[in-house]
Amino acid sequence: MSKEIIQLNEEIIKGELKELVRSSVEETLNNLLDQEARGLTQAAKYERTESRQGYRSGHYDRNLTTTSGNVTLKVPKLKGIPFETAIIERYRRRESSVEEALIEMYLAGVSVRRVEDITEALWGTKVSPSTISELNKKAYVHIEEWRNRALQGGKYPYVYVDGIYLRRNWGGEYKSVSVLVAIAVNEDGYREVLGAAEGMKEDKASWLEFFKWLKSRGLEGVKLVVRDKCLGMLEAVNEVFPEAKYQRCTVHFYRNVFAVVPRSKIKIVAKMLKAIHAQESKAAAQEKARQVIKSLQEMKLKEAASKIENSINETLTYTAFPTEHWTRIRTNNVIERLNREIRRRTRVVGTFPDGQSALMLVCARLRHVAGTQWGSKKYMNMKHLENTDLESDFSAD
Repeated sequence: MSKEIIQLNEEIIKGELKELVRSSVEETLNNLLDQEARGLTQAAKYERTESRQGYRSGHYDRNLTTTSGNVTLKVPKLKGIPFETAIIERYRRRESSVEEALIEMYLAGVSVRRVEDITEALWGTKVSPSTISELNKKAYVHIEEWRNRALQGGKYPYVYVDGIYLRRNWGGEYKSVSVLVAIAVNEDGYREVLGAAEGMKEDKASWLEFFKWLKSRGLEGVKLVVRDKCLGMLEAVNEVFPEAKYQRCTVHFYRNVFAVVPRSKIKIVAKMLKAIHAQESKAAAQEKARQVIKSLQEMKLKEAASKIENSINETLTYTAFPTEHWTRIRTNNVIERLNREIRRRTRVVGTFPDGQSALMLVCARLRHVAGTQWGSKKYMNMKHLENTDLESDFSAD
């Protein structure tokens, strides 16, 4: 005897379950509203008692978006007593968890149009771009508090700085402006995002204001600042943190040399440059650099040889610090990875309407990364630095 085959439509079942949950939430919320009205009036519907405080006068409908879908609340109208409900704030149209989800989606890199589509699919209602903008303003308050927080990490021996360019509206024109970013390794060996600020152009005035702002929030104990070469930044560091040394990022230095090297010779020149920074001491690296310069001159790459001769010492500052830290303080890679994450997010936006929105979105990503394993995993053993006499190392040069 053949058995009948039962086929289930998964989409219909999902839809029925979703509607069941939604209707249950709607019924529960309306029951809670009714109980609140009963508590305020001290009487049930149509009940007449001496202790009654007010009278019901029907209800009005109000839509509320919840994580279970869009529900219709029947908010009681009362006469003789105001109806204040703990279920939902006055004028609120979305459950707080829905608002948080919308903000997280946007800050995580979901475009506004995609957010609209997702909300319609999840909760049966489409959220407008203006609504997302208003919600983000709420989030920006907390981000701004985090951005201006007092630095509690004690001393910060290693500081990495960089500028990331974003397009935004500036005086009616769309221009590229810089957001200055700083991270550091504190005296316990953990990475920490120090802060970010709009720098307009990466000039001395912008960097000077940026470093003064960081210092006012508690940045101290800086021994080394790592970045690609920027004269304005160097001058600002010397004024605000005169005891700090400068390490030019070796990766950016290589790129600067490659710019004057034929493509066919880049691989061999790269091996030469890496050999310089693979030496066991500054003296050995300088000797290797002299050999490389001579080889490049023989290869008729005089401009590349000149760049190395003029700038190699800027890339060797790390040699005065513990050898265990060398690979992590001679490049700006730790902040470059953060910048790639920022660019991935800001690329979705394209051009920002103003500097505040650009800065807040950058800070939102930085705060998110700082709250992950990135900020809780030990990055260096700083005991090696405690046993290093930096003054004698630098005075010997």
